[in-house]
Amino acid sequence: MLFGTEAGGARRWIIIAGFNFQPSEFAKVGFILFFAAILTDIKKNGKISSFVLGFCYPLFWIIPIVISIFILQNHFSATFLICVVTCVQMFIAGTKLRYFFGVGSTGIAGILSLVLFKNQGTMGDGFRSTRIQTWLDPFSNPTGDGWQIINSLYAIGSGRIFGLGLGQGKQKYLYLPEPHNDFIFAILAEELGFFGCLIVISLFVIFIWRGIIISLRAPDTFGSLVSIGIVCLIGIQAMMNIAVVTGTIPVTGVPLPFFSYGGTAMIANLVAVGILLNISKSCEKK
Repeated sequence: MLFGTEAGGARRWIIIAGFNFQPSEFAKVGFILFFAAILTDIKKNGKISSFVLGFCYPLFWIIPIVISIFILQNHFSATFLICVVTCVQMFIAGTKLRYFFGVGSTGIAGILSLVLFKNQGTMGDGFRSTRIQTWLDPFSNPTGDGWQIINSLYAIGSGRIFGLGLGQGKQKYLYLPEPHNDFIFAILAEELGFFGCLIVISLFVIFIWRGIIISLRAPDTFGSLVSIGIVCLIGIQAMMNIAVVTGTIPVTGVPLPFFSYGGTAMIANLVAVGILLNISKSCEKK
């Protein structure tokens, strides 16, 4: 709040020595390690099946995330990712599934109320409500809020089966906003076509599959929870980005891991993969 740089209506960046730095990208990796350590401790003490220590206590630490990232930084996608990854880690650690259903239904209702209804002065003057309305019918405002997703769909459709050729895409020239970042998959679809998209998606599937194997073969609980957290973080980001670009879910600022332009996100993802590879060195050979 004091030193952040505002862009696009959100204050998520800090400039240090001329370099833009987005703390929430490293917070994603940091919380994976943090929650893995907490859950490992609880499991060692045999309290993971307890409602208070195995469920409520880990979730208590999500409150600072919601305050610092969602409310102050207006960064719903980062908050959502951290919360989902945390819940997956808790489930893998042994937290009982029935706890998630009861509290989860209440949480989802609360999140939807924040996202769907306008809350002047605190939630960005209803911009999330506008995003959902645009997602439902982007052609209702083709030159306004619907411009980005419409041009994304044009780019995907133009690629057909084999694409227009690498570097031959047209939508990136002043038509599609953020073609190098959040909507890079649309340009990839336009230039490389259906088969190019299939290859990229297959690479992410292989990454998720290998990451799950590393988690299953990890030498200890901590390594297993860290592995599954990293796999979920990168896998969910990829799925959300592709879903946004194809109009499957409302537009949200989630980059495509390893493809989208962005220094902080790229470094954070490489750090996460480095940790995953380090764990894989200690895995049991099967």
